[in-house]
Amino acid sequence: MELKRFWWWFMLVLFSLCINGCFGCLEEERIALLQLKASINYPNGSSLSGWDESANKLSDCCQWEGVECNNTTRHVIRLDLSFLMEYPTQKDRYLNASLFLPFHKLNYLDLSDNGISGWVPNEGFNRFSRLNKLEVLVLSDNHFNDSFLASISAVASLKKLYLRYNQLDQLISIPELGRLNNLKELYLDGSHIEKSFLQRAGILTSLNVLSIGDCGLSGSLPAQGWCELRNLQELDLSENELEGILPSCLANMTALRLLDLSSNHFNGSMPPSPLSSLQSLKYLVLSNNYFSPIRLSSFFNLSKLEVILSDNNEIVDEAESETWAPTFQLKVIILLNTSTKRSSGAIPRFLHYQHKLRVIDLSHNNLLGKFPTWLLKNNSRLELLNLRNNSFIGPFHVPYHPNPKIWSIDISDNHLRGPIPANLGTMPKKFAMGCSSLQYLRLSNNNFNGQIFPTSFNLTNLSYLYIDNNQFFGKIPNSLSGIDGTTFDFSNNYLSGELPRWMGNMSSLEEIAMAGNQLEGPIPLELCKLDHVLTFLDLSENYLSGSIPSCFNSSFIKHVHLNKNRLSGPIRNAFKDSFELVTLDLRENRLTGYLPNWIGNLSSLSILLLKANHLQGRIQNQLCLLGHLSMLDLSQNNFSGLIPHCLSNITFEVTDQKSDLDEGWYGDYDPVVETLLPYQGTKLNGILFRHFAVFYIHPNVDAQQVVEFTTKRRSYIYKGDILDYMSGIDLSCNSLSGGIPAELGNLSNIHALNLSFNNLTGSIPMKFSGLEQIESLDLSYNNLNGIIPPQLIELHSLAVFSVAHNNLSGTTPERKDQFGTFDESNYEGNHLLCGPPLVKSCTKNGAPSAMPADHEGEEGDSFSIDMVAFYISFVVSYAIVLMTIAAVLYINPYWRQVWFYFIEVCITNFYCFVVINFRKLSNFRSTT
Repeated sequence: MELKRFWWWFMLVLFSLCINGCFGCLEEERIALLQLKASINYPNGSSLSGWDESANKLSDCCQWEGVECNNTTRHVIRLDLSFLMEYPTQKDRYLNASLFLPFHKLNYLDLSDNGISGWVPNEGFNRFSRLNKLEVLVLSDNHFNDSFLASISAVASLKKLYLRYNQLDQLISIPELGRLNNLKELYLDGSHIEKSFLQRAGILTSLNVLSIGDCGLSGSLPAQGWCELRNLQELDLSENELEGILPSCLANMTALRLLDLSSNHFNGSMPPSPLSSLQSLKYLVLSNNYFSPIRLSSFFNLSKLEVILSDNNEIVDEAESETWAPTFQLKVIILLNTSTKRSSGAIPRFLHYQHKLRVIDLSHNNLLGKFPTWLLKNNSRLELLNLRNNSFIGPFHVPYHPNPKIWSIDISDNHLRGPIPANLGTMPKKFAMGCSSLQYLRLSNNNFNGQIFPTSFNLTNLSYLYIDNNQFFGKIPNSLSGIDGTTFDFSNNYLSGELPRWMGNMSSLEEIAMAGNQLEGPIPLELCKLDHVLTFLDLSENYLSGSIPSCFNSSFIKHVHLNKNRLSGPIRNAFKDSFELVTLDLRENRLTGYLPNWIGNLSSLSILLLKANHLQGRIQNQLCLLGHLSMLDLSQNNFSGLIPHCLSNITFEVTDQKSDLDEGWYGDYDPVVETLLPYQGTKLNGILFRHFAVFYIHPNVDAQQVVEFTTKRRSYIYKGDILDYMSGIDLSCNSLSGGIPAELGNLSNIHALNLSFNNLTGSIPMKFSGLEQIESLDLSYNNLNGIIPPQLIELHSLAVFSVAHNNLSGTTPERKDQFGTFDESNYEGNHLLCGPPLVKSCTKNGAPSAMPADHEGEEGDSFSIDMVAFYISFVVSYAIVLMTIAAVLYINPYWRQVWFYFIEVCITNFYCFVVINFRKLSNFRSTT
């Protein structure tokens, strides 16, 4: 009987629950949601497409996007309508407040990023105030102004208010906000408020969090008002223009746990400072100010302190006589570029007492001494270690059992030496799972040597490996094939052997940089498997041979550097479908054939360098379709025919895509941030995100996008911002004929133009006076005739100019501005030219005056030499030099590689010079 009664009771409860929940959301609220959707969408809009408008009443609106209901009552309690409204053409957009009235139990509403200016007139204040359960209101990134605060102040239940980046450009209405007696968190970041807001903020007595970063505040902090917020737990004043010393009233905020003063102009020393009185403080951010100095010992009594960020300030280590230890145990310390003043240059001694650190960043501090293995040993929970750009010496040692949780190590730009520690990659089995957490390892710019890794290691999660600019040698080990890396930078070492074929199996491999090694053999066909991930490839300055694989058509690749190898054969279809390609550098190889017809389809191509190959044929008009082209080098080939007139269609404008490499997080910082949070939603999350965004988002490939281009008679290396501004055309040392297209004078943005060592005829176009940005103009060693246009003196940026060895006539340009710096060598070899700086003076009609008959004989008799003595001394000296060079090259393989490259370049240039002069001599004889 009792069992039967219990069964009926169970069925009754189940039926009761089903009435409320089994049939989905409440019909009244479902209809209201559909009305909201209609008001948000413009005709044919696509927002909230998942909200079902059919007549099916069983459609559960609690499952709709952005909607959350109470599990028991089925009332809508959360609405996330952010990023929904497509921005209209009109300036203002208003929302009907009455649409929210059916949601009686709503406690969370997010309308951010919708371009809303306010409520529909007469629909705001009274209606919105009826949402008496609303606790969280997110209105960030809209167009609300101060008048909107009246309707918000009527919602007495409000606890969290987000008004970031609106048009609150007048004084924030403190009395209106003062009505919100339950308001705990107020976020006004990005709004323009005046300092008087701080003077009156004391009325907001219930506040726990006040965030007013990037609000245009200036001057010194007032000594009243805001200091009365004794319940405040988090205060963000970052990214303003505040200055002066910290007011003493700051010590009143005894409940403060988080204080962010970063990116202001605060100054003064610590101590004295009110910060030392904030005993509840956990998170302290002082970065990017002018505090001078900060004595870290002034914070030693803050026993709850867990995070210190104080980069770009002046830090003073505690005095030698002070031996007492801090009472806190930090989780994060970031003292990047602190201009630290220490007599020893050692790491701050108080870190010896820290055992719970998870993030250590002491980069860019010129710290001295041996690598601090004890930092790894003492802090078993360490996850990120950054000691970049210091002066640590000696070998790189890690504890016998390396930290199993660490995911990022950066010790680049020091003076460390020796091999990579064997136990970094080979760990006992009980540590195997932890070992695989290492994602990021940067050893760049040290003196490490030996083989990269032992034959077996367990770094299975290693995604980013930088060992560039060291002295590693040997083959790339097969042990690396066990990881699925994202970036490999092995540049400028002594690695040998062939490129591993297993790299093609790495489905996540985006960047490969192995320039400046001794790699040989063909480019593996297996790399073609990376066509959907690979974005950066640099195999330059090796001994790679064979042809460029035609299958090499990565649709995502942006930068390719295969220059200074021994690649041969035609280009064929390689890169035919690489429509994202920005840089194609194939200089100084042995490529043959013609420019491919599809070259004009590479619409993103900005840098095309094919110098010193054996390419032939005409320069095709397809090049003119490359609208983003800014650097073109076809020199030292066998191109013939005319210079395309349509090259003038290319603007050669400044672009940042040349130096821009894909940027991204190295590793995942989220685990570090999350483990530091006392509760979800703390302001610390945003602070650490901002810090990581500044210092840990960077080009994945450490080596910058580097391009070599010849201008001003020398080869220069361009990288970074300078590369973005550089533009030029080099067609020198070919067999081009015909006249110089006058249209090239329209290239007003170009910085260098080299047409030397060709068979060009005709005159120098007067339109060249339109080359407003030109710095180097070389037209030497051609068959140009006529006068040098006097308008060229308008080229005020011109630093290098040569028309030597042509058939030019008439008077040289007036010696003013830049042309006053050019000497006789700029004009030599033109027998019909006259005027300064040439020795020949001009007659009244502009022709050169006659040379004295005995001038040449006098010059020839002015120098004599004992030829026998000359030959003997020359042979002896030459033999000594040869033996010295041979000995040096035998000892040092790196110099041997550089020497062979130097000889190859010299032979190429000498060949170019001889061929062109022989061609000119033949032409001269045929005309006479």
